[in-house]
Amino acid sequence: MGAEVERAVLAALDDDLIVEELRELVRIPSVDGTAEENVAQEWVAGRLRGLGLTVDHWQLDLPALTSDPAFPGMEVPRSDAWGCVGTLGEGVPGLIFNGHVDVVPPGDLTQWPDGDPYSARVSDGILWGRGTCDMKSGIAAFLGAVRAVVASGIELRRPLAVHTVVGEEDGGLGTFATLRRGHSGAACVIAEPTAGTVIPANAGSLTFRLEIAGHAAHGSTRTSGVSAIEKFEVVHAALRELEASRNLSPHPLLEHLDLAYPLSIGTIHSGDWASTVPDLLVAEGRYGVRLGEPVPDALDAFTQAVAAACDKDDWLRDHPAKVTWPGGVFASGLLPEGDPLLDDTLRAVVDAGAGAPEVRGGPYGSDLRQYSAAGVPTLQYGPGDVRVAHASDEHVSLAEVFHCARVYALLAVRRCA
Repeated sequence: MGAEVERAVLAALDDDLIVEELRELVRIPSVDGTAEENVAQEWVAGRLRGLGLTVDHWQLDLPALTSDPAFPGMEVPRSDAWGCVGTLGEGVPGLIFNGHVDVVPPGDLTQWPDGDPYSARVSDGILWGRGTCDMKSGIAAFLGAVRAVVASGIELRRPLAVHTVVGEEDGGLGTFATLRRGHSGAACVIAEPTAGTVIPANAGSLTFRLEIAGHAAHGSTRTSGVSAIEKFEVVHAALRELEASRNLSPHPLLEHLDLAYPLSIGTIHSGDWASTVPDLLVAEGRYGVRLGEPVPDALDAFTQAVAAACDKDDWLRDHPAKVTWPGGVFASGLLPEGDPLLDDTLRAVVDAGAGAPEVRGGPYGSDLRQYSAAGVPTLQYGPGDVRVAHASDEHVSLAEVFHCARVYALLAVRRCA
């Protein structure tokens, strides 16, 4: 009987409709912090209602959420944001599908092949556009799987849930709000792009800001001043040493990476006149949190490294660098050892027609850590390759989208029916 049910659900998958809906969703320019984030949430809510799911589509209480001590941060301003949860059945869901509707800005439009990052152009089995990979193709795939479950007419023993969220790219507002609202489940699959691998763990990441003081002077008498740029070089050298030491023994799930916990400088601003010794440098960057490492420990390691570097320098000893932490807080996250969700997913991938996938950890933060912290076993498996996720040639193979829809359909049946 189980095999018959699975064949019925797989037969009900509609690849053409999956593509149609993916293109519609990509054409909504739901950049973080824009009104279109909420337009995309409304679009999903409408699709879920049309499938007969019970839908909770609510306006987030931003003041309450952002004042919560556990709030994971937000890097762009928002005056309005919405959550969306659809549930097929009643009770605690046996499986959650999670995906974020927000996308990063498109950047220089002239770098896009057709000048339009939201065209959702299809060519030779590839769909192009911002959000195609990260991660609207995953959303379209699990919507297709849910539609197939409904169309097949099977009865669920446990509910199946869909969580779509805003603000994942800049901290995790949407998932934080969804969990705070009480939505939970026995397990969760996040449809982030994984390029055919199964990802049961993520390292974390934090955004830091360094403010380094100097002493202004005319450039012709530069030795009478202190260049903030030269003092940054002292601190930067210490941070490179910190990065090296933190990567000596990465977690086994991250050993495949050349750098499991990167520390990188993303922006530097200093000086306001070419012939003036700069008296301030402000640098911002990204700092990797080790798998299983508490965020306070990661913060402490960073601040101690900066303080030690300053203490060795005559100028910085009296004018130490200021360290602050703007933006999102991405802790690490890990699927519990031996949790059946991993084997269930590996088997579904193979049964859907692919070879046995590799199991690896990801070096980037995601909402996996929020579900894990809430006691919901979670992993990532989805169409696309993260290496093109924020690129000007972002794209996804439709064959991957269809395959993932089949994996999700099998997981839905096996976990819920």
